[in-house]
Amino acid sequence: MSPRPDMLRALRNRNYRLWAGADFLSVGGTWMQVLGVNWLLLSISHSATSLGFGLFLQSAPTLLLAFVGGSLADRLPARPLLLTGQALHGLLAAALAVIAFSGAQSVWPIYAVALLGGVVSALDGPTLGRFGAEVVGPADLSNALALGSVISSAGRIVGMGLAGVLIPLTGAGTLFLINSLSFVLVMAAVLCMRSGEMHPLPRAGSDETGVAAGLRYIGRTRWLLVLLGLAFVLGALGRNYQVTMASMSEGPLAAGAAGYGILSVVFAVGAVLGGLYAASRPGLTFRILFAAALLTSVGQAVSGVVPGLLGFAVMLLPIAAGAVVLDTTVSTRAQLGTEPKMRGRVLAAQSMVGAASGAVGGPLLGMLCDTLGPREALVLAGLVTTAVTCAAAVLLARALGRRLPVAATVSATVSAFRGDRRIRRRAPLRRSPSPGTARTASPSRRGPASARGLRRRARRTRA
Repeated sequence: MSPRPDMLRALRNRNYRLWAGADFLSVGGTWMQVLGVNWLLLSISHSATSLGFGLFLQSAPTLLLAFVGGSLADRLPARPLLLTGQALHGLLAAALAVIAFSGAQSVWPIYAVALLGGVVSALDGPTLGRFGAEVVGPADLSNALALGSVISSAGRIVGMGLAGVLIPLTGAGTLFLINSLSFVLVMAAVLCMRSGEMHPLPRAGSDETGVAAGLRYIGRTRWLLVLLGLAFVLGALGRNYQVTMASMSEGPLAAGAAGYGILSVVFAVGAVLGGLYAASRPGLTFRILFAAALLTSVGQAVSGVVPGLLGFAVMLLPIAAGAVVLDTTVSTRAQLGTEPKMRGRVLAAQSMVGAASGAVGGPLLGMLCDTLGPREALVLAGLVTTAVTCAAAVLLARALGRRLPVAATVSATVSAFRGDRRIRRRAPLRRSPSPGTARTASPSRRGPASARGLRRRARRTRA
């Protein structure tokens, strides 16, 4: 019997312990800054539109520059690029602190910093992912990614909680200073890592660098295209739960802001549980990926019809857990299944898909909630993502040249339906072939000589 996999096995690596601690501090500081920027924009402009524009400025550069960042990550050493990016993020956080403490009454300086921060994130995001893979190596990558999701959830909860306490006491400027300090600590942790214990990935050659080379590679890797397409659809229709939770709380559940807060906490707990499950697995396979995709899709459809706040909250637990398992598995398979010298550009494609799904899915789900109603929007989105998951399973199995359980079931159902129609259509003309001769051409089609040959072989076999 094989030993039970160690849920915390990646933490045996000293470098990863430093990386995990730095990640917790960085995520906590980042969410403190997110709430601080939102509060600062609202207090200056008193407009939700200005808040939305600030979020757009932070995410738009990812769609335009992520592949450039991926190309740099594949060509240049990861550690210097990472330290440069963290230093720039720290300086931008310090600039926000200066703006807040100076009592600025214009949103444009904040917009400028938000745009620059989006540019830096787009360029150094693939480097973060590539460096993280070099910290643990391929054997513990799936475990490290799963633990990273748990750490991120914990950092988010702590960061948002501290921000809620500090904003009334000290103002938003303190949040930006703390975030700036967190980047200094991240840089210190990276510098303390032992180079001899790293797992460096091969860098792309001169003929394999650039955006065009990365696009060609992704374009000819069919299974990766299927994976990214599935991630986009499920991200757009199944990940924007901030929209649907708010609509359900305000509408059918009549739970108000308190109910929305309860649902947010439940979702965070489910995300932690999903991360712990993913960390407990020895490997994250395509079977786990599609099981998680079906769990979240079917669960989303069911959540649209369950009555009451309690029932909806109960459905959120497996949905949130499945979403984390799905995201972690997609990232694991995309990294381990592609060429290491293309890792940065593959990660860039993932980040672009994530940004695009958020940009498309948020407004689309909001429109569906307004026109059809929150419950109907959840049911419709769940049915669509379920159908897309089944189709993706079939396409992925074909691209990989093997059968997955979901793909086999769907293919058998379709084949049986087509075969049944074919038999009914041909029944008046001739009898359908037996299973033993299903792959052999009919004697009437092969001519008299072939028919005689078949009869002679049959007599020899009987003899």
